[in-house]
Amino acid sequence: MAKLTKSNFPQFSVDIFQNAYLAQGANEVNAIVTVTATGGGTSASLPSAGYGGALDGPDAAVVIAVDCSGSMDYPPTKIRNAREATAVAIDSVRDGVAFAVVAGTHEAKEVYPGGGQLAISSPGTREEAKQSLRRLTPGGGTAIGTWLTKADQIFSTRPDVSIRHAILLTDGRNEHERPDQLQHTLDRVQGRFTADCRGVGTDWEVAELRRISSALLGSVDIVADPSGLAADFQAMMEKAMGKAVADVALRVWTPANAQVKFVKQVAPVVEDLSGRRSDAGPRAGDYPTGSWGDESRDYHVCIEVPPAGVGDEMLAGRISLVVPHPDGTSEVLSQGLVKAVWTDDLNASTKINPQVAHYTGQAELAGAIQEGLDAHRRGDLDTATAKLGKAVQLAADSGNEDTFKLLSKVVDVVDAKEGTVRFRKDVSAEDSMTLETRSTKTVRVKK
Repeated sequence: MAKLTKSNFPQFSVDIFQNAYLAQGANEVNAIVTVTATGGGTSASLPSAGYGGALDGPDAAVVIAVDCSGSMDYPPTKIRNAREATAVAIDSVRDGVAFAVVAGTHEAKEVYPGGGQLAISSPGTREEAKQSLRRLTPGGGTAIGTWLTKADQIFSTRPDVSIRHAILLTDGRNEHERPDQLQHTLDRVQGRFTADCRGVGTDWEVAELRRISSALLGSVDIVADPSGLAADFQAMMEKAMGKAVADVALRVWTPANAQVKFVKQVAPVVEDLSGRRSDAGPRAGDYPTGSWGDESRDYHVCIEVPPAGVGDEMLAGRISLVVPHPDGTSEVLSQGLVKAVWTDDLNASTKINPQVAHYTGQAELAGAIQEGLDAHRRGDLDTATAKLGKAVQLAADSGNEDTFKLLSKVVDVVDAKEGTVRFRKDVSAEDSMTLETRSTKTVRVKK
């Protein structure tokens, strides 16, 4: 089996930010883990088998699933914009990448290349694919689980390709399958490919698309105006083309009598990975992080340790980045240590690490927005105002300017420092959905 060399594989680094000092009897250790990958997000050199793709053949595969339900014809510009956006995405698929296009309604139909296969990107196949987009015609219902099943079937024709990514567009609710049916599909395809989800217009459900993108370790966003689809599709595809390694896991090892309380991605978006743990040997668990190019992400790891006395210290956890090999083994790319030291120095034990404090606030901000919007939908204006007021306060304190601007379209900010707000009258569905969709986006610690 060929091994990746320093020249053709991203270099990963792990940095740990924490206050290791605990008061006597304390048992909770918090750390922010910054993972950075550099040098791999280009097409200049292809990954070898077991990492990003095969030594021969495509190094990545992409399936574009476009909603073709009847509502995509209202107005007719919506489906036209969707075709144009898909054409732009196809143009962004680099040579040698496998790709396919699927039309999604209450069933999934292959548009290109057909026959349950993937085409290999070249100037010729990209042109053929664009010509086939005239077959993206509206009519029928919406059952997104069938689209995901079709994408999985198509991806499975190339077991030699490990970087598998889907782009999914819908304009409405998943009305033609039950929630449990969709969940069954997500459980089955989870870990087999990643997916970015986009909702066009304002007639779709944020929670529904977030459920899909979270399960498939991708992003979710709103494109309220269909004319913005082309730019968004191009950006998504270019990001997908920058991925160089798939199936990277954050492995957390803890000593005897210690356990992981939670693992959350906290930048660039908040995503709780705690329920995604898989066993990785004695006292170790893997948390999936998906595919990587040149990028950096932050994770909040909380470990519960046995309380100890002043002067005691221990290794509370070892955090590793691992990537699997086809033979079932895995390779450690980088690692860092989380420590615990018990002290009677009150100043040392009560000092909260700036990174931990910041991201705790960012997670609270995301929760406050979602709880506030939920309360508003229930007609509980008092709770909604209190929650969004808290969100305004947190956004202002942390310097999350983008979220603050989105909040300001839903509430009038009377006093940001105190979190005093009033709900705006006649808030548009677009502003409310944009705030909900982007509520989990975070900013990094201010320098």
